[in-house]
Amino acid sequence: MKTAIDARELPFDAVLCDLDGVIRFYDTAEVTRLEEEAGLPEGITATIGFAPENDLPLLLGQITRDQWAQSIAQGLGSRVSLGDAHALAKAFTEAGFWADEAVVGLLRQVREHCPVVLVTNATVWLDEDLAVLGLADLADSVINSSLVGVAKPDRRIYEIAAEQAGARVDRCLFVDDREENIDAANELGMTTVLYRAVGDLRGSLAGLLNR
Repeated sequence: MKTAIDARELPFDAVLCDLDGVIRFYDTAEVTRLEEEAGLPEGITATIGFAPENDLPLLLGQITRDQWAQSIAQGLGSRVSLGDAHALAKAFTEAGFWADEAVVGLLRQVREHCPVVLVTNATVWLDEDLAVLGLADLADSVINSSLVGVAKPDRRIYEIAAEQAGARVDRCLFVDDREENIDAANELGMTTVLYRAVGDLRGSLAGLLNR
């Protein structure tokens, strides 16, 4: 497996970067509070919300936010009252979010050297979210699963992103926080970073940014 740490052919022709779990993070405090009040284990709402049968239709643009919230409430319905289920679903699907400014700063530097493309399993309202974060201009392109109709780890979304960046797949650096998405990128020949902290990204970009 080729990794960013041992790659010698830097600089890359493009950096393809995930959004959630790398750049954007959610405030789950209210959901946690409501789960505790309802006597639920912490994280159960997220488990239901991100279950493939509930999450994937959203990420492919097949259902609305309200329909997603309804599926979460239904999943919680056998555990809590209907009112509590809907309150949890609302808090989860409308949670606030923030951006890691250290990662944002690195990606802005990258754009001085090569294209940056966001490759994200996201919702149809992603552009609105990026505007709220002040990140509408962060990347040269955004490949949004709900708009292209295919989600990671399907190889087609990586190929779409590389094509949009104008780079061969084996000349792309791909950054993501999920192993299955990294594995798919590796199979295509991309250099990869399994993101856990900003140092992972900073180290992989050193050969590009310190030229």
